[in-house]
Amino acid sequence: MRKIAVRLRARPVGMPQASDWDIREEEAAAPDEGEVLIAVRYVSVSPSIRNQMEAGGAYLPPLAIGDVARARAVGEVLESRSPAFAPGDHVEGLLGTQSHFTGSAAGLMKVDPNVAPLERYLGALGMTGFTAYFGMLDIGRPVSGETVVVSGAAGAVGSIAGQIARLKGCRVVGIAGGPAKCAHVVDDLGFDDCIDHLDERMGERLGEAAPRGVDIYFDNVGGKVLDEVLLHLALRARIPICGGIAHYNSIGAVGLKNHLKLLEMRGRMEGFSIYDYPTRHLEARDALAGWLADGSIVTREHIEDGLDRFPEALKLLFGGAQLGKLMVKV
Repeated sequence: MRKIAVRLRARPVGMPQASDWDIREEEAAAPDEGEVLIAVRYVSVSPSIRNQMEAGGAYLPPLAIGDVARARAVGEVLESRSPAFAPGDHVEGLLGTQSHFTGSAAGLMKVDPNVAPLERYLGALGMTGFTAYFGMLDIGRPVSGETVVVSGAAGAVGSIAGQIARLKGCRVVGIAGGPAKCAHVVDDLGFDDCIDHLDERMGERLGEAAPRGVDIYFDNVGGKVLDEVLLHLALRARIPICGGIAHYNSIGAVGLKNHLKLLEMRGRMEGFSIYDYPTRHLEARDALAGWLADGSIVTREHIEDGLDRFPEALKLLFGGAQLGKLMVKV
């Protein structure tokens, strides 16, 4: 059987380019004992892929030149030599940017396309939703009546994180890029307000939107947005650090100017990863599925068609062109 694979050709300088990837047809291996062969249907496109392209890596090991890009995906089991799965099962896991995956069944999670569309298991019912769930509830710990600010509010994680805070009785303010995204955040996602980070009045608008200060800042972007929010913290504010997409393509060190506001306001910044909660993923999925089913939260996917679109899809993350979870349909 032949497959299509997207492999790292070169480490990027700044924004990743199509020339950094090698998309080629090759032989798909047959599964050994304990392994499965999976036809991949959808591949997640997330900022962590950009981090893995660097030699220094991230919280996941860096890709070596020639490696298939490491990404979460959903697909259908074609052959199985593992008792955990049978042909016809649908699974989610680190299947990579390729049309077929052959490898260990360990770490794969069974999903049900009769409950939700397969692509949803890469978004609100997958690691994207889990990130919002654990980051907001375990790190942010929202209390009814508090003010929560979420950057990247129109994106995959931010859109869910803000809606969870709203369910907990908080005033929720989004930060997004451009009037169209801000309208989506308020009108479709139900945030109380949204601030355009492209507006030179961003700091003034933040003061208006959070007059008593920011109790929780769910940070997806870092950079100047984080620096501005630090000036508006409430006493004992919490900042879950989910990502720093403003920095991922930067060349050289990037720092903060206003970090001492954490000292002044007795605030806390804490990084986290979904891999910190390996035994609680089903808890998160059940909660998110319930909220989706009763309409308490809404979600959106942006799907590019074909693995050949992967290099351009990755660039979309940094151009801010998509709403919701970005992925590629194989």
